[in-house]
Amino acid sequence: MNNAPVLIALAHGSADPRSSRTVREITANTKRMRPDLPIETAFLDHVRPNLATVVDRLAAKGVTEVVAVPLLLTSAYHARVDVPAVVQEINDNRTDVTVTVADVIGADPALLSVLDERLREALRLARVRELDALVLAAAGSSDARANASMLRVARLWGHRHNLPTSVAFASAAPPSTGEAVRDWRRQGKRYVAVGSLFVAPGKLPDRAAELALEAGAVAVSAPLGAHDEVARLLLARYSVGALSLVPIPA
Repeated sequence: MNNAPVLIALAHGSADPRSSRTVREITANTKRMRPDLPIETAFLDHVRPNLATVVDRLAAKGVTEVVAVPLLLTSAYHARVDVPAVVQEINDNRTDVTVTVADVIGADPALLSVLDERLREALRLARVRELDALVLAAAGSSDARANASMLRVARLWGHRHNLPTSVAFASAAPPSTGEAVRDWRRQGKRYVAVGSLFVAPGKLPDRAAELALEAGAVAVSAPLGAHDEVARLLLARYSVGALSLVPIPA
């Protein structure tokens, strides 16, 4: 019997079925990488099952330890408030199972290779052979620290390709992708591509892509999706989170 804590990939959830389908594909891919590890999927909102339902089911099977890994790219409101509140409520109401929260997968530099892969495919489909500027599209947050983390990723991405790069947001903060693309075009950049730093498809990445293309972007990448690197980050965050469940000798 595997006594390892269960990994629950905890996504925000979306009314868009493409989003939940992608999250389940990420979980399935993670299971393929670690077939020895029990892995489940749960959602904060919009989609079933929620975290409490999954924990109830696991507890009925005798599971006593769970590590929830938020499938979030920043440590903004959902990570700092929503997730801890849900987990605290579960732990307050149960004595037979302990749920701990790992760090979010975050905008780890390892995801830049995924971003590149997705953008190369978009450029191929659009038959684009030249670039002179990049825009990193992210969800956006009312938390300035979360937005600043996206700016740092954009700078790393630009340095990686020796191209001028800016960041844009799909909600909560300026600039929009359309504004960012138009800004580059005003500066004489004709071939501006947009990389979509979103975990899964949905309303926000769709809107970001629409505005970018309307403004003259030559290509917009698909979201990260069920890439091996996303699965590796899930497993890495799980491993650290699971350490907090190890008893400390007296």
